[in-house]
Amino acid sequence: MVTCLLAQLNFTVGRIDENTQKILACIKKAHQKNKAQLVIFPELSLSGYPPEDLLLRQDFLISVQNALLYIVEEIPDNIIAIIGYPELAHKKLYNSAAVILNKKIIANHRKQILPNYGVFDEKRYFQEGSDATVFEYENTKFGLTICEDLWHPAPAAMAKKAGAEILLSINASPFHVDKFPRRVEKMQERIEEIHLPILYLNHCTGQDDLMFEGGSFALNKKGEICAQAKLFKEDLLYIDLDNTKKINSTLLSSTEQCYQALVLGTRDYVLKNNFKKVLLGFSGGIDSALTLAVAIDELGKDNVLPVILPSQHTSKLSLDLAKQQLKDFKITHFKTIAINKLYKNYLDVLGLDIKKSNLTTQNIQARIRGNILMALANQHNLMLLNTSNKSEVAAGYGTLYGDLCGGYAVLKDIWKTEVYKLAKYKNLLPEIINRQPTAELAPGQFDTDNLPPYEILDEILKYYIEQDLSAIDIIKRGFDKKIVCHVIKLVKLNEYKRKQVALGPRVTRRAFTRERRYPITSG
Repeated sequence: MVTCLLAQLNFTVGRIDENTQKILACIKKAHQKNKAQLVIFPELSLSGYPPEDLLLRQDFLISVQNALLYIVEEIPDNIIAIIGYPELAHKKLYNSAAVILNKKIIANHRKQILPNYGVFDEKRYFQEGSDATVFEYENTKFGLTICEDLWHPAPAAMAKKAGAEILLSINASPFHVDKFPRRVEKMQERIEEIHLPILYLNHCTGQDDLMFEGGSFALNKKGEICAQAKLFKEDLLYIDLDNTKKINSTLLSSTEQCYQALVLGTRDYVLKNNFKKVLLGFSGGIDSALTLAVAIDELGKDNVLPVILPSQHTSKLSLDLAKQQLKDFKITHFKTIAINKLYKNYLDVLGLDIKKSNLTTQNIQARIRGNILMALANQHNLMLLNTSNKSEVAAGYGTLYGDLCGGYAVLKDIWKTEVYKLAKYKNLLPEIINRQPTAELAPGQFDTDNLPPYEILDEILKYYIEQDLSAIDIIKRGFDKKIVCHVIKLVKLNEYKRKQVALGPRVTRRAFTRERRYPITSG
């Protein structure tokens, strides 16, 4: 009887020494407790995924190779390990997986199909492998594949033809909402074709804008889930190959998936970039309240500094709601810094009338706040979290070097209508959720002065940005022509802003990062 361990761990891009020690510690733990004979790690676990242009550096590739050789020598005898790594061979680079047993690499699989769509850019770096990889252990023949290999029929068929009895799939499959059922469905398609069980292993990590939510699983010959790892958490999934009994899969609602992804992505971005604490501008509005909730869940309330920055346009209601929400979060260590005097000084220098509001005077207030927040971040070595949502970023409803500044934009891929769902999920103050949105940069100002209601705006933006529909196609779906043309004009005019907004966690199929590459200068 063979017991496999799917090591769903959190690896860091470029931290080769740390990743090496994590791999060895996991193997030795499994060996000492005699829990598993076959230990499997995710795609490019040794380098972290995606390593991007680190793969163009010879010193990086040499470090990876040396680490792999070290691991080969350190693994205890009679235990087999599979490790994903970038392999440089004959001046060509492959996305590979080494099979290690008794101080030797007994097999090596080179990824056969390289994805080059959406967030993937693997053809920039790697060459495709051509052969199936099958190895025998304890009288069982295992076929080894890497991620995209099993999203297509040919590699699975080749592995079966080469004698495979079980398929192993190591992955770095990025998260978007409801991606997990799609993975299971794809693997079930392969099983229908080849009638072999599949062990599917995924990363569980945040890497810049990408999240990998884990959820590793095993499917029996019927395509039924017989084991599943946790979602959004590191997990060691032990699988008895003789146990093929169906289990109930762990699923999360779309809202819960979304929230857990924000926490994972933000935590890993902050901590892996060597920050321990964060700050954010806290206004008493729904976006900053939700961002604060994420920050607390990722780092703990003692490592989060909310800063209230009232002006003469800030209402008493906003201040009261901000303080009540902080009380609900049990946060007492917040700062309040009024910007009235600084604002007046700016207007005096520029010769502007404090009684007359226009775009310049409104942006000045936002930039004063951004300046103070960045100064506090520098002063106390904190990362500033941006609180702008996807609807605002899409329409350019924000001020460069003002409310759009920050090190990580937590809600950058969250539509405003989704913000409301997440706020209810986290039980934020009903008064904050139900309040009419306002930037409070001018007397009596509301978001609807410049934008259509968010439930209309978001639908138009989804059609235009996520589905690439034209204005005519969107209007045919029942939207007002004038509103559609206005929204699309805002999207086009504000590409330059989006290029300067910080990264944020990707939760949809089409985020403003790797998947949507529009020129700023365009006719």
